[in-house]
Amino acid sequence: MRNGLLSHSHAFCVAVFVTAAFVTTHVLDESLLAQQAQSPPPPVTTAQSPQGAPVNQSAQATPDQAPSSELGNLEAKVQPSAIWISTFDSKGNLSRTESGFFISADGRFVTVAHAIEGGVNAVAKTGDGGIYNVSGVLTVSKSADLAVLKADIKPQKLLRFLDLTKTGELSKGAKVAVVGSALAGNEGRARETIVTAHSSDRLEIAGASGASSVGSPVVNENGDVVGIVTSAGEKTTARPVAALDSILSRVKADTEAGWPQLAEKSPTPHSTPKPRLLFAPAPSFPPGQALPGQSGTGRFRLTFDAQGDVTDIRVVSSTGNPNFDQAAIKTLRQWKSAPSQGWQATVPVTFRTR
Repeated sequence: MRNGLLSHSHAFCVAVFVTAAFVTTHVLDESLLAQQAQSPPPPVTTAQSPQGAPVNQSAQATPDQAPSSELGNLEAKVQPSAIWISTFDSKGNLSRTESGFFISADGRFVTVAHAIEGGVNAVAKTGDGGIYNVSGVLTVSKSADLAVLKADIKPQKLLRFLDLTKTGELSKGAKVAVVGSALAGNEGRARETIVTAHSSDRLEIAGASGASSVGSPVVNENGDVVGIVTSAGEKTTARPVAALDSILSRVKADTEAGWPQLAEKSPTPHSTPKPRLLFAPAPSFPPGQALPGQSGTGRFRLTFDAQGDVTDIRVVSSTGNPNFDQAAIKTLRQWKSAPSQGWQATVPVTFRTR
């Protein structure tokens, strides 16, 4: 074991059957039981929501909800930059999930200030399945209910982000659109609307919005950000981009991202909390390997860095089948834990047919 790594022993048991697959995972004295059918599930056409996400589950897609061609193109341009931010408290518990959007290639993004209340770390999730560790807060304004944070993005050239409009204030009746994250399902679809009232620090937008719209960008016909939703429901309000520009002016080139809650903590020494797994999918049975009597059990040693990413996987003992080993390694490499001082875990994986 390398210096600086904390070693923890955790048991993860994964069993895959031909007729039925039962997956049991034990993580930090907690257990999760999932059951899957042998044949692949039918395609899912609605986005699934992560735990704690503010999504209206009653929203259903209907033919008349299909956006126009222009609105659909706008949605396709903006939505890849829209994200969900899941914030965790000092005990590793999910405290809240809000929307936001990237504004630069280096991982800077905007959300509402109350999204980070009590948070000591967070992850940003994109609609295409990307999960990024949030290194901290760059600046926050409680009065405007806006915050700018930084996510760890590698490589930066692949990140989609939105430009802030350079034009003046919006006039009453101006056409705009609210575009949320694809993770919000129907609530994330682009909604065309108009500005009903405006001032130097407030926009009122026609029509009701779902809870997941809070933190979403308000854009013009070019996809440039003109505001950010700060209140949803029967009445939708937003901060204009001028208010966001004022907050961004506080961020200097040498500003480092950090978590206010961590800075406020007492320097009194305390025990390091156990790392918490944030994303730990079970390995799938390799295609074409579900033959009668096929089985194999292996043990794999995972090393997590300070950001919670898997940096190394060692085969402690092989399953005896290279296809099983590769399937296990491919999935385990996607695992993600909460930030820590770095740690290791040995994961047993069993493939068995019956």
